[in-house]
Amino acid sequence: MEVTVVHHPIVQDRLARLRHRETEPESFRRAVHELAMLMAFEATRSLGVKTEIIPTPVAPATCKILARPVVVVPILRAGLGMLQGILSLLPDALIGHIGMARNEETKRPESYFLKLPRNIAEADVLLVDPMLATGHSGAAAADKLKEAGATRIVFVSILATPEGIAVFQAAHPDIPIFTASIDDGLTDKAYITPGLGDAGDRYFGTN
Repeated sequence: MEVTVVHHPIVQDRLARLRHRETEPESFRRAVHELAMLMAFEATRSLGVKTEIIPTPVAPATCKILARPVVVVPILRAGLGMLQGILSLLPDALIGHIGMARNEETKRPESYFLKLPRNIAEADVLLVDPMLATGHSGAAAADKLKEAGATRIVFVSILATPEGIAVFQAAHPDIPIFTASIDDGLTDKAYITPGLGDAGDRYFGTN
């Protein structure tokens, strides 16, 4: 599936604010919320719709509404930062959570928490994480969604790397990726470069 880089001017402006090392947590959070909403707007362009006749104050109108429920699933903990912005666009969305942590022996991510809505098999799912760095956490989270029955999944990130995209697509070639930037790559400590630092630490003010 394709990788879509969202080049909208406001998306790129908010991304610049996130990258700046002097951006304070309050401004960082606000930019994440706004950017997540804009990214979700782009990522939901292909959602299925159905026709419904709506009573208006004047006469019935034939309208298009979303055909399926939407489920937003942030990867803990950094993915939580994107949730508020997405919910401002999709306030009726249901929410799932996937917690991923690295096993220090295998160096691979493992799920430590999983809570998903029951109807996820019938839903359009937005899997969200600010950073698609190595790609392993995103791919493992997508595994969990598919095991739960999800078949319509879109991955939404703020930054991605060529390495992360390759790993994710090798595991899930059917899942489209939306991101605001494909950065140069990874440092030897697996940080995205130039990146924006640790998204979770900067969002929650724990750096």
